[in-house]
Amino acid sequence: MDIRRWFIGALVGLSIAGCAELGVSPAAPAPGSPTRAEVEQLLAEVRVVPERPHPGGYERGCKPGQGCVFGPAWTDDNDGPGGHDGCDTRNNVLAKQLAGVGFRPGTHDCVVVGGTLTDPYTGKQIPFEKADANDVQIDHVYPLAAAWDLGAAAWPPERRIRFANDLDVNLLATDGRTNQAKGDKTPAQWLPPARANHCFYAGKYLTVAARYELPITAADSAALWGVARTCP
Repeated sequence: MDIRRWFIGALVGLSIAGCAELGVSPAAPAPGSPTRAEVEQLLAEVRVVPERPHPGGYERGCKPGQGCVFGPAWTDDNDGPGGHDGCDTRNNVLAKQLAGVGFRPGTHDCVVVGGTLTDPYTGKQIPFEKADANDVQIDHVYPLAAAWDLGAAAWPPERRIRFANDLDVNLLATDGRTNQAKGDKTPAQWLPPARANHCFYAGKYLTVAARYELPITAADSAALWGVARTCP
C-alpha cells in the first residue's frame, strides 16, 4: 500500500472518530444523495494515481494566440447532451436547474433571465436575475485544469469540448462566490460548504471520473472514502 495514501486515510479516519467523541453528528445527506454503497462502488471503479501531475500546456482562453484547449466557453457546437440545439451550454444548465425559469421573449426559450436555484453546494435558495448573472455561475464538477493534468491533455479536441459542456454529469449551477472559491481544486482540497451536500458531490465527481476514465489522486480517494462513510 502507498504510505502516503495510508497516512491520508488514517487522518480522515481520526477526524471522523474525533467528531464522534465530541458528540458532533454528521449532517443528514441532502435529498437525492447517493448511498454509501453507491459511492463506494464508484470508488472501486476509478483508477487511483499517487498525485496530480502537471504536464503544462493548459490554456483555457480562446483569444488569438491562446490554446483554447477545451473549445470556446459554453459552445453549442458539441456532440454532448444539449449540443446543436441553438442554445449555449450555460443557458442549458440554468434552464435545467432553476425553478420558475423565465426566458427572454423571442429567444425560443433559450436565454434564461430569471428563476431560483437550489444551490447543490451550499443548500441555499438563490434568486437568479440576468442583470446579476455573475451571482450564479456554472461549475465543472471535475475541474477542467485537473482533467487536463490527469489525462485530458491526450484527448482529441472533440472529446475535450464534450467534457467541458457535458450538462448531464459535469456541470452544475452554483453560487458565484462558492464557484470562485473552488477554482480547480479537487476533493482533497475542497468539499461543498454544506456538509449535507458532500455525498451528492462525491457521487457527481466520481461519476464524471468513471464516465471519462479519468483517475483520482490518492489524496482525493482518501477524502472521498471519508465522505462515503457519512452517506446513508
